[in-house]
Amino acid sequence: MAGIRTRREVFFNRAAIAGVMVALFIMLVPIYWIASTAFKPRNLATTIPPTVLFTPEVSPFVKLFTKRSQLRDPVSQEIYDAAPWWEQMVFDGGQKVVRSNKGVVRRSGYGQRFVNSLIIAITSTFLAVSMGTLTAYGFSRFKVKGEDDWLFFILSTRMLPPVVVAIPMFLMYRLVGLHDTHVGLIILYTAFNLSFSVWLMKGFIDEIPREYEEAALVDGYTRMQAFFKIVLPEAMTGIAATAVFCFITAWNEYAFALIMTNRRAQTAPPFIPSQVGSGLPDWTVIAAGTFLFLLPVAIFTFLLRNHLLRGMSFGAIRK
Repeated sequence: MAGIRTRREVFFNRAAIAGVMVALFIMLVPIYWIASTAFKPRNLATTIPPTVLFTPEVSPFVKLFTKRSQLRDPVSQEIYDAAPWWEQMVFDGGQKVVRSNKGVVRRSGYGQRFVNSLIIAITSTFLAVSMGTLTAYGFSRFKVKGEDDWLFFILSTRMLPPVVVAIPMFLMYRLVGLHDTHVGLIILYTAFNLSFSVWLMKGFIDEIPREYEEAALVDGYTRMQAFFKIVLPEAMTGIAATAVFCFITAWNEYAFALIMTNRRAQTAPPFIPSQVGSGLPDWTVIAAGTFLFLLPVAIFTFLLRNHLLRGMSFGAIRK
């Protein structure tokens, strides 16, 4: 019986590993497709069957970060000689696109939109996680009158889709002068992520035994000192997980960024689809913008991987 059970366990383990590998392959195919298209020449982006082996080039990124105009005639030798090497690379690819004023750099809006996304996502994530952790600690450690009603009210702010409240928020922001501002989107994303942060952090803090804080209070710590030196290290796993989800939500948000901004504070998600244009779309440029847009989330999650993998027993002995 032991041998049969062992063979059965080995079979199910191998089947589970195979299932995970298949799921991983399915999830990685779109990422590979975007990354490979971002480095393809334009004429290979839409070939059928798809081109797998090719010589990578950075011309899609050059076109992504510069303003360009379509020319009917080939580039003149004068303009070609005045252009820097990265522009000559685009010309050598046979594309009749050129910056105006014979090589004077005209930056596109993607760089500023990318910086806007970083500022707004990082700031709103920090505020949402900070306020959510403090609020969750209050609900977890103190008796709050109508606690269930308050928690339900906080959760109800996530029940409506963003498009439902977008028009009222737009009118309100226009009235108070927050339209197309970084502060306006930061406030909006912080409020949108706060309910998620509170509920998630309350579950983590509830799992931390109260005896740790009581022992710290007996030793002379104040409530705030006990929170920062005892509770916060124990809740680091929850904080990391909450920060990752809040950052991804703020980073990928599209509806509010499209409606609440115009140029000054617009983020990358509304800008990338605008590159399709009215003519023949350059999918290599769109893929390059999407590939760069994926990197901050991947880097942020990678930096927090140790905290995400740690159990709640970090720094103390569980009860």
